[in-house]
Amino acid sequence: MSKQVLKQDRVIPFMAWRKLAMLFSALLIIGSVASLAINGLKFGLDFTGGTQIEVGYQQPANVEAIRQKLEGAGFPDPVVVHFGSETDVLVRMQQDDDSKLGDKVVATLREGGEEVELRRVEYVGPQVGEELRDDGGIGMLFALAVVMIYVAMRFQFKFSVGAVAALAHDVVIVLGIFSLLQIDFDLTVLAAVLAVIGYSLNDTIVVSDRIRENFRKVRKGEPNEIIDISLSQTLGRTLVTSFTTLLVLAALFFFGGELIHAFSIALLVGVVIGTYSSIYVAANVLLMLGISKEDLMQVEKEGAELDDMP
Repeated sequence: MSKQVLKQDRVIPFMAWRKLAMLFSALLIIGSVASLAINGLKFGLDFTGGTQIEVGYQQPANVEAIRQKLEGAGFPDPVVVHFGSETDVLVRMQQDDDSKLGDKVVATLREGGEEVELRRVEYVGPQVGEELRDDGGIGMLFALAVVMIYVAMRFQFKFSVGAVAALAHDVVIVLGIFSLLQIDFDLTVLAAVLAVIGYSLNDTIVVSDRIRENFRKVRKGEPNEIIDISLSQTLGRTLVTSFTTLLVLAALFFFGGELIHAFSIALLVGVVIGTYSSIYVAANVLLMLGISKEDLMQVEKEGAELDDMP
């Protein structure tokens, strides 16, 4: 092993714990798949179809009181959230198209003398929602396929398998969390899942680039030792990036309002799992596939020595 590399960096034996990490990932994947099979995802109105009604109050509105009032009036499972400010409220209901539904909701909310303004009524049909759900799933699969091709072209096929395994690992666990907790899965959450793919890919590319560099630079050392060196060298960058990203997402979670609550949850879970997978899933797959120095040797062009001669 290169003594120069060891002197420059404190090497953490990440791969010594890879079997434990593999077991941990397997448990998370099995739990997520089981929850998805048993509970499924709780799709929002974007996918199931229904009506969205935006209303405005003169004073800050109590969404829990509004929800109870609508349920008491016979409206089925209304979802009530603040929309932009405390005086703006968005009501969502999985109810068939009714041209007078907005007027009925406002009439109910005005009982008791409250001043309520109807601002917008939108209806999403179930067929449109089904198309959005199918297109979203195809979009995620297409993103994974493009990632695999890109990483294979930039690095090597074994790296592409590791990158896609890490991304699929992250996506399945995020979906499993939403299935287990029965949090509404809508278009904003789908956008967050795609953002998780991008974030995790960026981290995996940085780690893969350092692994390739060290496989060519470190003359002696087993593959797991070279991967430990590479992960140790990129650990500071990984932790700083993840920490600053989590600070922003925590602010969105606590202060962004209920409308982007699920969006921020998906990103929070995705960033944490993505940081873990870039260290333990992608690198672990490389070792399982038998990565070696020969896989990453640069191909010498014929006549290169003659070109270098004066």
